[in-house]
Amino acid sequence: MRATVVRRTALAAAAASLTLLATACSGSDSDAKGDGGTSGAKDEASTKPSAVKALSSAELEKVSLEQGDVAGHKVTKTGPEDIAKPDEVTVDKKECEPIGFAFYGVERGSPVGNAGRKVVQEPKKDESADPEDLLAGMLDVTSSLVTLASYDGDGAEKSLAELRDSAAKCATGGFTLSVKGSKQKVTKLTEEKVTGGEEALAWRVQMGEGDEAAPFKLVTLRQGGTVATFFSFNLGKTGADADFALPTALIDAQVKKLG
Repeated sequence: MRATVVRRTALAAAAASLTLLATACSGSDSDAKGDGGTSGAKDEASTKPSAVKALSSAELEKVSLEQGDVAGHKVTKTGPEDIAKPDEVTVDKKECEPIGFAFYGVERGSPVGNAGRKVVQEPKKDESADPEDLLAGMLDVTSSLVTLASYDGDGAEKSLAELRDSAAKCATGGFTLSVKGSKQKVTKLTEEKVTGGEEALAWRVQMGEGDEAAPFKLVTLRQGGTVATFFSFNLGKTGADADFALPTALIDAQVKKLG
């Protein structure tokens, strides 16, 4: 892996407020009705009664991931520096604002409660590997920002519907985000299959182009009135053709706790 590519990807990760690499280096069954955001799930959700009571932030903390919940991963609570505020993120296209906000954990709608976690996959250790392979192994870990937001009534359903609509409008043509003054160009959104909770949506998000491109993964799901969002990156994967797997173990563990 070329050092310049690693540095460029690191900058993209920093822009996403997922400063988890240092931690990484130091160190369910799903009855889903949403299969990658099918129209059937959306139609069914729209016919459900809206008598959902939101969880408070304290209650969300009790159902958030904790250390030991996901084998081979380090889990820590988010701090104020990890979640962007609405006035810290700007999107050049209004219709792309919902999905752009979702990358950085920005509050959308009027949630009653919020909680957040940073989850870092532990690197595989192979002391017999040569230095270059050892470095590649340390970089090849998936780090995720996990946020929970709870809504009264049909607020959670509306949150997923808004995100689905935003992604559909912004899948091609790209858009530009500015996060705390640092600009990032989203060049492609590709929908992926995911299951979990009562509805679930997922995308591969490409930022940049060519050697400067870096893939990210965005997953959002609803369980009752709670929306769980996962924004993930892997510093070992760079370039327009690079990819990495959805953090399914992490998603399954969170769904189980929301149960």
